[in-house]
Amino acid sequence: MTVDQPGEIRPGDIYEDCSFHPVLCTTIDGDEIQGISLIDASAPRACSLGHCAVIKLSIADVIAARADWPAYLARRKAEFDQEQPTS
Repeated sequence: MTVDQPGEIRPGDIYEDCSFHPVLCTTIDGDEIQGISLIDASAPRACSLGHCAVIKLSIADVIAARADWPAYLARRKAEFDQEQPTS
């Protein structure tokens, strides 16, 4: 299970964006966080800190994502769906 790491995200940290990509943070400007995907190097990847489910990742999470991206993505989507309140 992927767990949000303690502490504020800052440039140089690794976070998970709303597409579940591990991202190296390059910029934070107010509510917007931007970075470079550690999966496919796509950039800039941008999310809202207040409206996206951005979490700070551990290196172990990045290694798991890089080792088997399809499995990591499926697992994270399932975890995210379980966390959402049902109506």
